[in-house]
Amino acid sequence: MTSPPADSDDSGAPAEPQPLVCARCGRRAEGPQPTWTFSVDNGKHQYFCDACSRENLRAIEGRLDSAWW
Repeated sequence: MTSPPADSDDSGAPAEPQPLVCARCGRRAEGPQPTWTFSVDNGKHQYFCDACSRENLRAIEGRLDSAWW
């Protein structure tokens, strides 16, 4: 799980963007990933890679928690 990057760190310098990690399979994003899915389950921010998103599209559209699928 990766949370969105902060605007800056304690020194005021811009924060380094964190790579996205798929909450389902653990795949790491290589650069920008516009095809990945972002979800909030019980207040927890999660990202899912395009493969996991496609495999679970019906559950995602049905708004089922990721623990279910």
